[in-house]
Amino acid sequence: MKRTSRYHPGTKETTKLAVVALGGNALLRANEEGTIEQQEQHATDTVENLIHLIKQHYNLVITHGNGPQVGNILMRNNAGEKLYNIAPMPLDICVADSQGGIGYMVERIIRNVLHKHGILKNVITLVTLTEVHEDDPAFDNPSKRIGKTYSREEADRLAAEKNWMFKPSSKKRECCRRVVPSPAPVNIINQEIIAGLANSGNIVIATGGGGIPVYHDKEGFVRTVDAVIDKDRASGLLATNIGADELYILTDVPFIYKDFGLPTQEKLEFLDCADAEKYLKSGTFAEGTMEPKIRACIDFIKNGGKKCVITEAGKLENKSFGSKITMEYD
Repeated sequence: MKRTSRYHPGTKETTKLAVVALGGNALLRANEEGTIEQQEQHATDTVENLIHLIKQHYNLVITHGNGPQVGNILMRNNAGEKLYNIAPMPLDICVADSQGGIGYMVERIIRNVLHKHGILKNVITLVTLTEVHEDDPAFDNPSKRIGKTYSREEADRLAAEKNWMFKPSSKKRECCRRVVPSPAPVNIINQEIIAGLANSGNIVIATGGGGIPVYHDKEGFVRTVDAVIDKDRASGLLATNIGADELYILTDVPFIYKDFGLPTQEKLEFLDCADAEKYLKSGTFAEGTMEPKIRACIDFIKNGGKKCVITEAGKLENKSFGSKITMEYD
């Protein structure tokens, strides 16, 4: 979609379109119970930091992760089946449930924060389908960990009963977590509607959790798959396809770091696309954490995006973006 700049009515300010991907500690932190009060507080803190962009006349599309939440939904699924013989729902329905629940929460909080600041804007949440290729190589190598950690005995039982696949947890002294494929997103369904709503000045919440993964069969019918899509890659694709000017990926660290957590750790405050590709190819960025964010930025910039920023939500009010990571491609 063609990128266009528009002028905000009554001012000399140019209206830009930005996709903001919420992640990290934007909604839920690993050391917390995950109560609704905790999630609402984190969401409120994050949304407060988006007011700066709104006051700068940005049109916004907001995406979000769903890892902890969809994991909790799966646990409720399993408990309902075991204790009350309630038929479990497939993974695509669980992703849709998380989109609706998180989207509702974020929408309500945005409305309240806008009201607090005296800003009049419509906010809408769209349950979003994301198209993948049926023959994506990821289906042959499930790697995305979801849900709780099981003992070896539980994992073996569930593997036999449900044909699930398990891999060791990333946590020390823990055993196994279910793994599912994470295919690459190839299209965001209803992206034209998302673009139209956002460019008309509405705040749109979409593509939650990377979107519900679907594909079209040979007859053109929409079919589902047991998979999850990386939120950052889907957000980057959405930003590209709707002609966004800028992509913001909000996480729990203020900067990109080379060799994060190692003695050779180095803050990378400003990167151009060529350097980012160089670091990516050398394995500098951790797989499954910073690596997909960098890849999403590179793809977005190469396809016409003007700027990609990876930072903490609290850094957005720095007008010079000196505390954020910018990636510009000439």
